[in-house]
Amino acid sequence: MNGKTLVHLNALRAFEASARHQSFALAAGELHVTPAAVGQLVRSLEDWLGTPLFLRGSSGRARLQPTEAAERALPDIRAGLDRLALGMERLREGAGHGVLTLTVSPAFAAKWLLPRLERFQQRHPDTDVRLETRLKAVDFLAQRVDIGVRYGLGHWPGLSAVKLLDEDLFPVCAPRLLQSPDRLRQPEDLLRETLIHDESMDDHAGFPGWATWLEAAGVRTRLSRCPLRINNSAAVLQAAAEGQGIALARSVMVRDDLAAGRLVRLFPAVEYRSPLSYYVVYRGECAGLPRLAAFRDWLLEEAGQSPV
Repeated sequence: MNGKTLVHLNALRAFEASARHQSFALAAGELHVTPAAVGQLVRSLEDWLGTPLFLRGSSGRARLQPTEAAERALPDIRAGLDRLALGMERLREGAGHGVLTLTVSPAFAAKWLLPRLERFQQRHPDTDVRLETRLKAVDFLAQRVDIGVRYGLGHWPGLSAVKLLDEDLFPVCAPRLLQSPDRLRQPEDLLRETLIHDESMDDHAGFPGWATWLEAAGVRTRLSRCPLRINNSAAVLQAAAEGQGIALARSVMVRDDLAAGRLVRLFPAVEYRSPLSYYVVYRGECAGLPRLAAFRDWLLEEAGQSPV
């Protein structure tokens, strides 16, 4: 690879990041250079090609709009950059160390992963785990993510998915709410309580909320609303533990709170399995990377599953 090719490679990285963010400044933040440097690299590529790559606006949320030709070329450029990154990963494997980029939801990190993560690091001290917590699903290729845990039906385009955990849904509350013997004796009593709605699950198609659970429990009265709405699953459980209302808990999230006595499960005779599960996800072409395979198999071991 000669010097001119290297310049073009850096320019392609700058172009791809700028097109994805529609901003030189945001691309610069990702590439750890100045916006001026990104702009200069993109202009050098445009000069070499003899054609503009962006329609530059003077205002608006997205001042950089890729041209039609640029849009057509971006998938191939991203695939090529990704193959280069994968090749570098394979070279680094020989050094016996490296960084594994992992993405999970904030609640899954707090309630399940982080209390266990030290065991992986003790077993694999040469692997540095870079944990990114996000509510929204990320593009593994564009964001250079190695592996993640997602909640859903197990089908995500471009990703391999291995089931990690099933889970049940059930109401939970603070122990002090049960001090009155006439309170919360049957599922219908929930209609007189403050029910906490987990807004972070609204984007998960097929997730059953309070209305679905109440119907499964034989409560025929239609639920019109939940008085308390919170957009973080861990915060939902915290609010319930503080006695602010009743939460519809997910068994994977609430396990430690139940064991510690911070929360109590209500109406255990009513069993309801969620149609959604937790899956370990990664790009199939990266499955052979030793760090990724080691982390995937460790996750499955922690969940009581057989390694792939």
